[in-house]
Amino acid sequence: MGDASGRSEGRARNLDRGADLAVRLETASSLWAQFMGLMGRRVLPQGDGLWLPGTNGIHMMFMRFAIDAVFVGRPEADGSRRVRSLHRRLPTWIGLVPLIWGANGVLELPVGTIDATGTQVGDRVEITAGA
Repeated sequence: MGDASGRSEGRARNLDRGADLAVRLETASSLWAQFMGLMGRRVLPQGDGLWLPGTNGIHMMFMRFAIDAVFVGRPEADGSRRVRSLHRRLPTWIGLVPLIWGANGVLELPVGTIDATGTQVGDRVEITAGA
């Protein structure tokens, strides 16, 4: 459900691996929510994630914990998005993560999610955003 923070809840699933990337996926739909990202949080529990639609880069400034990041392309005809780039265990305070050519959204996930789900570049990801 959306709220004044510009966030709403949904889900992200790797269709090719039959694995959930996030069962509680927040969508940062406003510019402010995208800027804030996960800053200020102490932890990102397993099963949670943050979807940053329409972006091809992130930063790790002011972050208190490392994350996995899955960069995806634009939606295909069936609505799924192909994985463009994977970044495991991004450390805190590294500044900008290099911009990913062709990316049109980023999933920020708990460390270990990429490996636990077997996600690979080219996999199809279904992202359902909350209302």
